[in-house]
Amino acid sequence: MSTEFDITETLDVKGASCPMPVVKTKSAIDDLAGGDVLEVLATDAGSMSDIEGWAAGTEGVELLDQSEGDDVYRHYVRKTE
Repeated sequence: MSTEFDITETLDVKGASCPMPVVKTKSAIDDLAGGDVLEVLATDAGSMSDIEGWAAGTEGVELLDQSEGDDVYRHYVRKTE
């Protein structure tokens, strides 16, 4: 998969179910610098709406893209602050 942004770090939360993908994503984002992009790999289908909702309601983060393939949900989140 080709992305239009550079991935700074990858977080593998495969096998984790709600709310852990969001909890671990928030924790990982907190450790990044402004402008960094976190790739999140999840197997929980609910992570698509959960991470989208979290990003929409959280200042300082931007959801860049989401995709699904091979039973893995990929989320790309940029820290904006």
